[in-house]
Amino acid sequence: MVSLLPTEDEIILADSARSFLDEVAPVSRLRAMRDAGQGHDHDLWQDMSKLGWAGVLIPKAAGGADMGYAAANILSFEMGKTLAVSPFISTSVIAATVLRQLRTDRANRRLTEIAKGDLVYALAFDGAPKHLQNTPDVMARPSRDGFLLSGPKTLVMEGGVADRLLVSTKVKYGYAVFDIAATQTGLSSSPMNLIDGRDAVRLGFKDVWVSKDDLCGEIDQEEPILKRALLAGYAAVAAELSGIAAGVFALTIAYLKDRQQFGRPIGSFQALQHRVAHLWCEMEVTASTILNAGRMLDSDPDNADLAVSLAKVRAIRTARLAVGEAIQMHGGIGMTDALDLGFYMKRARVASEWLGDESYHTERVAQLRGL
Repeated sequence: MVSLLPTEDEIILADSARSFLDEVAPVSRLRAMRDAGQGHDHDLWQDMSKLGWAGVLIPKAAGGADMGYAAANILSFEMGKTLAVSPFISTSVIAATVLRQLRTDRANRRLTEIAKGDLVYALAFDGAPKHLQNTPDVMARPSRDGFLLSGPKTLVMEGGVADRLLVSTKVKYGYAVFDIAATQTGLSSSPMNLIDGRDAVRLGFKDVWVSKDDLCGEIDQEEPILKRALLAGYAAVAAELSGIAAGVFALTIAYLKDRQQFGRPIGSFQALQHRVAHLWCEMEVTASTILNAGRMLDSDPDNADLAVSLAKVRAIRTARLAVGEAIQMHGGIGMTDALDLGFYMKRARVASEWLGDESYHTERVAQLRGL
């Protein structure tokens, strides 16, 4: 049975991450980026890389910290609290998980570049409006000792700033994942106007030639090279959503202490106290599911599916509850741009959709439980 208590190292990591992000990447930094029309924060990512965050899952031999998935989720949680903008999940979680499974010199070199903050990856997985496994959107046809890729991809987070892409494809006899340059001939990109302002694109592949060396692992019927990486991504997004809920909770508590009505703070009203207590309990349960997901990915990744999808479902519901309660308790001002609450609401909506929405993961939980 895995422990659902944080270790001393994890507590230290969370404290240091919280101090750094509160000082360097508060929500005001996101507001400034929004006003400037920026969807990527290069300087912040370099600072995170210097702290070792980019290499949290990368082996020490490749310059990483190799702290594990529970630690990665801690960082993702803290980033969610301040809405820090970075390619952490797509690069340091998903891409790092794929590359470390390959065990080749080429993959090790790229892991080293990721750990240094010199290489940004994006995951080109979904071709449909919703996240679905094994959808034949981009087809790979054998050609000239390589393959020609054709088809669409959507909601490619960090796709506008990525150096390389991990592309899931359908071939005649199975599925394959390719690691290709983002500047490949025949590849087109169009920006998506996400409500939270972060960088995301749609990609179009038109006879994009890739070599056999770009193939990650083997061609298979179940995309095994991506399975563990997707699970890691699901858990990290769940942790970010949990952090968003925590950030909203802190804003709400501060407002309840400050706002006066009938000569006293509205936080003294029992009806509001009950709602806050209920939200806090939901956040604590969700935090346990996310820690459990990280522990399972570290100790028994082949059986982590249920823990990970349960964490994503809980995180989506908790973030939605936190945002809804915050808007209700703030009143009309909660819907204005004068407060930071709107930034949390928008980030929560995007994170709830990325890598599987509530319906997708609820169905996975039901199937895994045999329901």
